[in-house]
Amino acid sequence: MRTVVVTVPVDAAEVASDRLWNAGARAVEEREAADGRVELRTSLAGDDAVSLERLGSVPGGWVVAFEDVDDAPAETWRQFARPIEIRPGLTIAPAWLGSAELPSGSVRIEPGASFGLGDHPTTRLSAAAADALVGPGDRVLDVGCGSGVLGIIAARRGATRVVAIDVAEAAREATSGNSARNGVADLVEVSTTPVAEIHGVFDVVLANILAPTLVGMAPDLRRLTADDGRLVVSGVLTGGYDHVAEALRPMRPADARHLDGWSAVTFVHEQR
Repeated sequence: MRTVVVTVPVDAAEVASDRLWNAGARAVEEREAADGRVELRTSLAGDDAVSLERLGSVPGGWVVAFEDVDDAPAETWRQFARPIEIRPGLTIAPAWLGSAELPSGSVRIEPGASFGLGDHPTTRLSAAAADALVGPGDRVLDVGCGSGVLGIIAARRGATRVVAIDVAEAAREATSGNSARNGVADLVEVSTTPVAEIHGVFDVVLANILAPTLVGMAPDLRRLTADDGRLVVSGVLTGGYDHVAEALRPMRPADARHLDGWSAVTFVHEQR
């Protein structure tokens, strides 16, 4: 696996981490460097030139390097992965487990390099929201689709169109594979199209992304949510998403789900 290592001063660590998330990282490891600075490690693409293009120009004082990392130790988690029940009748399960080990109708997920199986609180909250909100005939947009689990749930709930987008090519590949694995490939349109280039409106918009990115995307998330539609944002800390709500105004919170310090909040348009 090709790893990007960005070394920055301590006071720039948060900004650098946000840059990596926006470039398509699905996980960022932070380490203390020998000289007192901070190393941020992640995987963006298999090709260094593509990773640099996604990262963009960096400020002076930042050092960008690449390392080859053995995949084997990183894969040991698979033997401990277990199915995650969202509700009775809806379970997200590792694709490599045998059918006899899984409840009937489980959503089978192979995360690949997208690092998204479904066990993180924000994914579980978003999955529950998608399951509750999507109905037959709905148009659904999944922004930052990762492994594709939310779009798959939406398709199974009867959505007639699911658009799944992510800046990471690894996420596009994982979502395509998982959609086929779960029999909904004909309903899920997957691409790396930026949200600003998506057109039309959707009955349900799902955005399981960290707060800084949600704030930057707020105008497009509002634009893409139908007048009577619902926007679900996750990746926000419980009690700490006022700045996200402010960015989404005049949409207003209509519902919130909480788990382990994280929240998924449903926004609706003010009545016109």
